[in-house]
Amino acid sequence: MAKSVYKIIELVGTSEVSWEDAAKNAVETAGKSLKNLRIAEIVKLDMKIDNGKVTAYRARVTLSFKYEPRD
Repeated sequence: MAKSVYKIIELVGTSEVSWEDAAKNAVETAGKSLKNLRIAEIVKLDMKIDNGKVTAYRARVTLSFKYEPRD
């Protein structure tokens, strides 16, 4: 197995639909500018509440991608 290095970042995705959609939004948005995404882990879920109603779902996600050093 070749040696590899991965960088881990933390993101928060939001959705008015669900936690799953919030996590998906975080990963897919990051995927537009980051290459070699590997693993996403949901570390925290919460909701925004206004006037006693849930108005948004939030998913805190750690995301790893392969580190490619500049030569």
